[in-house]
Amino acid sequence: MLTKLDTSNLSRSHLEKALFSRLAEEESARIEVVVKSVVRSVRRDGDKALVRLTKKFDGITLRPDQFRIEHREIEAAYGKIPPDTRRALKRAHANITAFHKKSLRASWGSRARDNSFLGQKITAIANVGVYCPGGKAYYPSSVLMNVVPAKVAGCSRIVMVSPPSSGGSIHPALLVAADIAGATDIYRVGGAQAVAALAFGTETIPKVDKIVGPGNIFVTYAKRLVTGEVAIDMEAGPSEIVIIADSSASARFVAADMLSQAEHDELASAILLTTSDALAQNVLRQLRMQMKAMERRHIISESLRRNGLVLVCRTIDEAVELANRRAPEHLELLVRNPQRLLEKIEHAGVVFLGEHTPNAVGDYFAGPNHVLPTGGRARFSSPLSAEDFLKVTNVVSYTSEKLRADARDIVLIAELEGLTAHANAIRVRTEK
Repeated sequence: MLTKLDTSNLSRSHLEKALFSRLAEEESARIEVVVKSVVRSVRRDGDKALVRLTKKFDGITLRPDQFRIEHREIEAAYGKIPPDTRRALKRAHANITAFHKKSLRASWGSRARDNSFLGQKITAIANVGVYCPGGKAYYPSSVLMNVVPAKVAGCSRIVMVSPPSSGGSIHPALLVAADIAGATDIYRVGGAQAVAALAFGTETIPKVDKIVGPGNIFVTYAKRLVTGEVAIDMEAGPSEIVIIADSSASARFVAADMLSQAEHDELASAILLTTSDALAQNVLRQLRMQMKAMERRHIISESLRRNGLVLVCRTIDEAVELANRRAPEHLELLVRNPQRLLEKIEHAGVVFLGEHTPNAVGDYFAGPNHVLPTGGRARFSSPLSAEDFLKVTNVVSYTSEKLRADARDIVLIAELEGLTAHANAIRVRTEK
């Protein structure tokens, strides 16, 4: 079902291959050609292209005036999901909002004794687009995780797009989550064509300044292609988890958490790094037992076969070293003293401490964002936050006295670079 290895029996090269071969994305030249064609069509033909492509890829015929979700549809959606579900979404919304409010920077300024002024003006990106998967699968948690930070940041327009189902609607849970989170506009358009519509604007869908949100490989390619026309959050790869566990860990819990990531799709990666061979054997047994009851067991089985790994390490420090090199999206520390081990963790999108903090807590409810860097990008990238919806404008104000005091140094540097007009802009103000 999946590979079990022992680091003491592996060469460095084999260890690298076991850990890192799973980082490669299955990219297809055919997909790239399709996405480029879609993006060009939407940029050129606007709504006409959206009508054509929605019929082609989603099997739905919609007029442009049917793209937008009307308020009455959102109101009706509340009655289509159970009250307990509505309450759970609202509680998750409160947790996510509270967490992201803590991360916001504020504008600042500093006035010196000579009355010169330096500072930064922090403002929200005005128009943002949120892509939310839909159609066959729907993820209201992704709606909350992408819309809430934008709302907290103060974005004035938050446009959500999501593919229509076979009946032409968007799942009511997505509409309720979007309404709770504060989306201002919702459109039943999906795929690469929706990303292009957000990037360039059409007669119906407004152009935005930044696009966030997960999607399939077509959506990922489209976001890559429109980067520069708009900003994007990150390129999302297959979901991944690394678990560091010692002999104190529960094999049931470890297996359950590996399965929870493997069920995302066949490319998802679940890796256990443990110092206990007995735990490793028990986890393998638990995986086989628990998987039988999972609805997505065929996806799980393929994910574990292709990308699953149980690695027995010589020491916890070795496990930490391997985890840091892997820089996973999700990292769980199921050890006796997880807080102490956290000090040694350098690269991870999110770290879950202890046996009572499975990754599902972070995926849905605790508050931190579940939009996380994948594919080793945690070495240099961060989770999505309200900060990602802000931009900084530097502010400078000199007095005549301050300018005269600094003039010589500025002129010297300008002339060193051969930019005499820059130097002249200083001289005309300071020389009599």
